[in-house]
Amino acid sequence: MRTTTKWLSALTALALATSVAVTSTPAAAIGPDLLPLTVTNNSGRSDAVYLYVLGTDIRNGRLGYVNQGGGFTPWPAGGIPPTPAPDVSIAGPGNGGNVTVRVPRFISGRVYMSFGEKLKLSLTPDGFVQPAPWAGDANKNILFDWSEFTYNDAGLWLNSSQVDQFAVPHAVTVTGANGATKRTGDLVNNGRDTVINAIRNQAGFGNSVVTRSDGTVLRVLAPSKAAGAGLMDANYLQSYIDQAWGAYASKTLTVVPFGDQPNIKYFGRTSGNTMAFTNTSGQQVASFQKPNSAHVWGCDGNLQAPNDQVVGPIARTLCAALHRSTLGRIDTQPGGGPGDFYQGALTDHYSRIIHQNMVDGKAYGFAFDDVQAQESLVHDGDPRAAGIVLTPFGAGGGNPQPNGNSIVSNWHGKCVDVPNWNFADGQRLIVWDCTGGTNQKWQFVDGTVRTENNKCMDVAWGAVTNGAAVQIATCSGNAAQQWVLSGAGDLVNPQSNKCLDIAEWNPNNDAVLHIWDCVGGANQKWHRG
Repeated sequence: MRTTTKWLSALTALALATSVAVTSTPAAAIGPDLLPLTVTNNSGRSDAVYLYVLGTDIRNGRLGYVNQGGGFTPWPAGGIPPTPAPDVSIAGPGNGGNVTVRVPRFISGRVYMSFGEKLKLSLTPDGFVQPAPWAGDANKNILFDWSEFTYNDAGLWLNSSQVDQFAVPHAVTVTGANGATKRTGDLVNNGRDTVINAIRNQAGFGNSVVTRSDGTVLRVLAPSKAAGAGLMDANYLQSYIDQAWGAYASKTLTVVPFGDQPNIKYFGRTSGNTMAFTNTSGQQVASFQKPNSAHVWGCDGNLQAPNDQVVGPIARTLCAALHRSTLGRIDTQPGGGPGDFYQGALTDHYSRIIHQNMVDGKAYGFAFDDVQAQESLVHDGDPRAAGIVLTPFGAGGGNPQPNGNSIVSNWHGKCVDVPNWNFADGQRLIVWDCTGGTNQKWQFVDGTVRTENNKCMDVAWGAVTNGAAVQIATCSGNAAQQWVLSGAGDLVNPQSNKCLDIAEWNPNNDAVLHIWDCVGGANQKWHRG
């Protein structure tokens, strides 16, 4: 069944909440009224590309479309059965080219990208009907995908999304007033094929790969859509859900939903199929019936998350933990880190495989993948430009950047930093808030990790003991300068078989780096930014 779009993803809810907070004390708008968004085609495909900017004016709730110049037009009335929508496509870039569109302030919605054929859009009296190829609609044989965005006085939020399907590889970017550009969503080299083949070979998931008659893989359906279409077992997760839910009949689940408010805690215990939560005063504040697989895949039903400050945050946390198979194993949630996620035999292998094949490990594999900041989202409070990059379908990818990548801590999002741009041999490395500066840019070259001026990350004096300082030094090819960034996020010096580690779990700027036994701690987990 096709549904009328409401344009309220997790991203949109976050942005709207921020907007409300901002407008409660009126502030001057920042960023341009019409934000330039450039779509670059590095896909390697020769198909014509069509773009659509569709969404909601969040000031009045009207659904509509945006033309290339940034003009927003509400949709005309549709009918029952749905009637064809006007052709609002924008000619997209050919391979190797780019096209810039303008996004007006106060719009929340999606940028669709279709290859080879225009989308077939329709309208009802209630509004726009979202393309739903998993439900067999008229777009089922079209290769297309989308990114989600919200642009308001609090800035721009832009993310790639795999919540419904994995189809067109693409990255998203935002450039702020300071000139720094943030980028996420890049697949590793040959990542699309790797994801498709891994899901095709994963027991229970293989039928979710959808191939057109000409051999083109159009999409991999997310479990919620694949199960709904009868392409995977509708009860796939149930035995894990039963075990995880039942675990809290004999122990307490602690939910700390706000990372910046650690004193807000809720305590859950299970009785029968009901998990009830109390606050720190012992008052019951929420209860949930045991979900089924569909509720977990969709983060709805018994896990419906209202836009409040108690029930919604607990529901989001529960749903994320069930997707990542940490509920029942880790009793404070959100809990663990990427190395702890998706460990069960019955888990969200779709999200697991996609995350493993992202350069920075970030993806929007399910609705609340933003719990613990695992989502492929860029945000800037004062944006000047944005971008969507259609990346290679085959070999290629990895976001090659001549100016290097940041190395970002999964724990708190700070970057490996050469303090004060002092590139002298022996300068010890630290972590600092990510600024995009050249002292935070690193290139992975022949097993070394190098600054832009060709100094190497180095274990001081070639030491192999815990606590040995990590510094920069002239590149010499010695084993103290060899590093491997594993798929689990460990940055390992093979000579010592030890990990790059934030010393003493210091959460602050200026925390020094050293090597330590690899224990899987969050202070040892890294990704390229």
